[in-house]
Amino acid sequence: MTNWKIPALAAMLGGLVGGGAVLAFAPARGDGEAVRAYLLAHPEVLPEAMQRLEQRQAEGTVAANRPAIVTPFPGAVAGNPQGDVTLVEYYDYNCGYCRASLPMIRQLVAEDPKLRIVFRELPILAESSRAAARMSLLAAMQGRFNAFHDALFAGGRVTDDSIAAAARTAGVDTTKLAAATPRIDTEIRRNMETAAKLGVNGTPSWVVGNRMLAGALPIDELKRAIAEARDAGKSAT
Repeated sequence: MTNWKIPALAAMLGGLVGGGAVLAFAPARGDGEAVRAYLLAHPEVLPEAMQRLEQRQAEGTVAANRPAIVTPFPGAVAGNPQGDVTLVEYYDYNCGYCRASLPMIRQLVAEDPKLRIVFRELPILAESSRAAARMSLLAAMQGRFNAFHDALFAGGRVTDDSIAAAARTAGVDTTKLAAATPRIDTEIRRNMETAAKLGVNGTPSWVVGNRMLAGALPIDELKRAIAEARDAGKSAT
């Protein structure tokens, strides 16, 4: 176990076992042997302790990068633009799980009038992902993001033809793409950089409140995370 994790893990263990014992001896033994001995004697606490530690670290990273996460590229939003909770999705148009999550997002928006969805392009799966992301952000600039988003996901495999077809369906003026590409590529690069800081390595990945979630999740899990973020926001005020 790396040295930097030992004090933090000791604090986690103290909370888990209610034990001032762990907290008491951890600072006094800089080599971490006392913590190691406790873990060897009580290995059942380690998974939960590590989970809490990783979640706490993720919360700090989210908080430090919040503007880059929750401030949408103009137009790449759904739901209530002034919502009290923001759910961020990092996605790739070649991601089958992202496609499968689309009905769930629609349901969340329909059931929660105070929810804002921010979509963040993370084209990591194929070269066609980047072409799709560029057209998607062009659609967002023209106020046609959701129409394009739905049409492309409904169009099957992502190809130049399916991207063009989705753009036609959504009414995107594709002649403006070349001029908009520098701004669009800057947005994609920023998303990549922020995702790297967050440790995101797959899609879909979600951020709500200070929590990070990964994968194709059941709607109830996202609802719980949204409710927790909403409660935390009320407590803060």
